[in-house]
Amino acid sequence: MIYSNPQLGGKSKTQPRDVVRSFSPCYDAGVSLDHHAEPTPNQLAAIAAYHPDGPFVALNLNRYRERAAYPAGTPDGDVSGREAYMRYGTVAFAAIKSVGGSILWSTQGRQLAIGCEHDVFHEVVAVWYPSRAAFLSMEAYPGYRHAFDLHRRAAIEHAVLVLCDAGAEPGLTSPFGS
Repeated sequence: MIYSNPQLGGKSKTQPRDVVRSFSPCYDAGVSLDHHAEPTPNQLAAIAAYHPDGPFVALNLNRYRERAAYPAGTPDGDVSGREAYMRYGTVAFAAIKSVGGSILWSTQGRQLAIGCEHDVFHEVVAVWYPSRAAFLSMEAYPGYRHAFDLHRRAAIEHAVLVLCDAGAEPGLTSPFGS
């Protein structure tokens, strides 16, 4: 769906915020915007139903817990949220590769220039996938669900995952040309 900005001369009946409201549990249920850690079943269903299916980049914005929140008695559980995420990431990286995806770019967030304290993220990761079906199929990779349930849940305080249009081949592009 293409959006235009009426203030810049474009005409649009649907604004991006309306699209977010159409699938966001935050607007429908009054959920706090500060503590998302994983997709809801409705969000996963929307990903699966999206057409046409094709390549996309998943922009991951992660805020880690200061100390991982593992269940009591978890061996080697006294680690930082970032360390717990790396345990998940080792399995996730293999799962991404197994479905034909690739990590395009990753960096640590250092300073917030626009926004509020709840907008701070520790890491940004751009991951290219050949399709939404491929993204969803990572669930079948051996050990992925366990790593997600144990390590990622222990690690993440808040996460945002934005699915962005992408070309047929992995890569980042500029809206201004090369």
